[in-house]
Amino acid sequence: MNKFVLPAIAVAAALGAGGWWYSSQTTPAAADSTNAQTASPVQAHELDFPIGNPDAPVTVVEYSSFTCPHCANFNQGPYEQLKADFIDTGRIQYIKREVYFDRYGLWAGMVARCGGGERYHGIAELLYEQQREWAGANDPAQVANNLRRLGRQAGMNDAELNTCLEDADKALELTEFYQANAEADNIRATPTFVINGQQYHNMSYDEFANVLTEKLGE
Repeated sequence: MNKFVLPAIAVAAALGAGGWWYSSQTTPAAADSTNAQTASPVQAHELDFPIGNPDAPVTVVEYSSFTCPHCANFNQGPYEQLKADFIDTGRIQYIKREVYFDRYGLWAGMVARCGGGERYHGIAELLYEQQREWAGANDPAQVANNLRRLGRQAGMNDAELNTCLEDADKALELTEFYQANAEADNIRATPTFVINGQQYHNMSYDEFANVLTEKLGE
């Protein structure tokens, strides 16, 4: 489980490779709060791309980072089962929200959103599936090129991808959205899940399914 504290993010233009960089200043991480309750309502925002049933009695908000290995493991394992059993069947609504540990995670989020809601979840799957390959380079220019390659796999061209990566307004909007959500929902680790207002940390499929079944009253 990756732990973090809320950074004060300053978005600035990158000279060269990737698009937009940000820097952070952090303080020591607070103690884990597994049973924390959120004060904010669970509802979709215009920057969210919900899937499942918007009228379902249960909404899950997943807070994950595209550069977090535990998040990749969850999305390549338990999430696939949850999608088949609870999301695709219309039993719940599911919302993915990004956490930005580093500039690479922000760039990945910008590429994932480049194709809008229709492509977002497919690109997110690619990012998690190939996380080691695209995020493993030490060179920011190589990481940016790796992300462009994934974007091309999703059907976009370099001109579209460069426009997305160089969109300073979107970078700022996303970082502010992330900060506001993380503070409101008391997010200190990834992956973290807010299920009908209650916070949970990384779970196996069976644990997750038991929580959802209980909240659904099944």
